[in-house]
Amino acid sequence: MTLIQLEYIVAVDTYRSFVLAAEKCFVTQPTLSVQIQKLEQYLGVKLFDRTQQPVAPTEAGKQIILQARVVLAEAARIGEIVKDQRNELSGELRIGVIPTIAPYLLPGIIKGFSEKYPKVQLLIWEYTTDVILKEVKKGLLDCGILSTPLEDKSLEEIPLFYEDFVIYASDSNTLLSKKSVKTEDLSIEDIWLLNEGHCMRNQVINICRQRAAAGNTHSLEYNTGSVETLRRMVDINKGVTILPQLSTVDFTEEQLERVRHFAAPVPSREISLLTLPDFVKKSMIKALEKEIRKSVPPGMLKKSRKDLMPAY
Repeated sequence: MTLIQLEYIVAVDTYRSFVLAAEKCFVTQPTLSVQIQKLEQYLGVKLFDRTQQPVAPTEAGKQIILQARVVLAEAARIGEIVKDQRNELSGELRIGVIPTIAPYLLPGIIKGFSEKYPKVQLLIWEYTTDVILKEVKKGLLDCGILSTPLEDKSLEEIPLFYEDFVIYASDSNTLLSKKSVKTEDLSIEDIWLLNEGHCMRNQVINICRQRAAAGNTHSLEYNTGSVETLRRMVDINKGVTILPQLSTVDFTEEQLERVRHFAAPVPSREISLLTLPDFVKKSMIKALEKEIRKSVPPGMLKKSRKDLMPAY
């Protein structure tokens, strides 16, 4: 049994295809298949049901592949230990970020991080929470930046900061006559929402306390995953939306006049780094954590007097 064989079975489990797994491992498909067959002969069990499309692990295979991921992670730690001893941060760091955070947090982080750690290559994807969870568990992402808590014991959450939600209303909206807004002042029927699959959509619905009335009753239903599009819809088509605090940092004075804050306790969300409990690249992720904390206003590092919305 070799580490190469373990890498091959993990790749097949991840991509559910011998052809694609071979491509990702930079070997021919016959080479990969032969090595997996040798491992199956050595173990005396079939690891994959090849009659299924896509290919799927057997019950024994699921347990063995799970352990293979642990073994490979521990083997990778050896290289990380050597880098730590040399005080050297290098290699790839694969990050998944939800779209309601990425445009407001990452531009400054990328610049500062890259200048400090030029040997680290940041590979970043904007994904929904569900996709980030799957990709982290498969090992395709090293970490995720998203809203928590998720209450998934197979993952580790590292809280970074706490972001308030604010109201953004059209210039004719009656909410602008208030200094602060209570959640009961809001009606879901008046709010422009992100489309299904975005955790912030559910958080907004929770703020309004009207989960049963989750349907959008605008005469126009616009499905978007962009916070910026929601703001533009309010500017042009009236109504109200709820925005994350960081999205307002670069607002003009005119836009800030349309922003109203919630009365205490202020609805907010916890933003965390998400990893596997036995994750490698600890030094790189720790460096990323430090850069993120430095980039947000100090007041966002505290959780006091906030009403944390569920991540879903």
